[in-house]
Amino acid sequence: MNLPEINTNLFKQLRFILVETSRAGNIGAVARAMKTMGFSDLVLVTPRFDNALLDPEAVAFASGAQDILSGARVVGSVAEALDGINFAAAVSARLREFSPPVLTPRQMAGQLAAQPELHAALIFGNERFGLPNELVEKCNVLINIPANPEYSSLNLSQAAQVLAYECRMALLDGAPSPRQPAGDANEIGFHGEAASIEQIEGMYQHLEQALVQVGFLDAANPRKLMPRLKRMFARAQLEKEEVNILRGIARHMVGQRKP
Repeated sequence: MNLPEINTNLFKQLRFILVETSRAGNIGAVARAMKTMGFSDLVLVTPRFDNALLDPEAVAFASGAQDILSGARVVGSVAEALDGINFAAAVSARLREFSPPVLTPRQMAGQLAAQPELHAALIFGNERFGLPNELVEKCNVLINIPANPEYSSLNLSQAAQVLAYECRMALLDGAPSPRQPAGDANEIGFHGEAASIEQIEGMYQHLEQALVQVGFLDAANPRKLMPRLKRMFARAQLEKEEVNILRGIARHMVGQRKP
């Protein structure tokens, strides 16, 4: 089958990030799930055992996808795992009060397939504890698999397989972005370069500093202002130039307070 003219680079660009994985078998099974759908970029963040990529259980569960496993990288932080990424999607069965926009795997896959400027990562948490709230809040979207509400717990590799499958099908089908239906009269005509996770996090820190300096945010009692702002900006899917504008505003706010 010939792939349609769409973001086929997603097969190389989409990164699967496993955070503090406890079972070696799950790492191997995720590698297998990725290879069956044509993906290869796997990053492990501080797995909870040594020599994760060489563990016999991981190799056994990879079952033909040992090349994905051997090509994976092990890093010491989520920030390092997200290097070069400008669209991060947290995968979780648990919804949060201050989460970014919630998408189904199919919605997310359609968006990635239709936006070739996105270098995306799917972030999967520890099998028992999942992902911490502070990490989810930094992501662009939260992916929630609409499973049986009476028993919605998926194994780590099963969740990865669902996401990999939906991304592959979106590429094969040439799915339009869920943000705007094809031909919508309100669709904007130009998309700038998406801001990286690092750029957006720097903007949040700069904005928080400015809000403290102008007296809008009490550093000793911040309540939930910053999580709410992060949730609001996550819905906007900020571009690099927009982040620069917001940092310019923050810089001006700080400058106005100087004696």
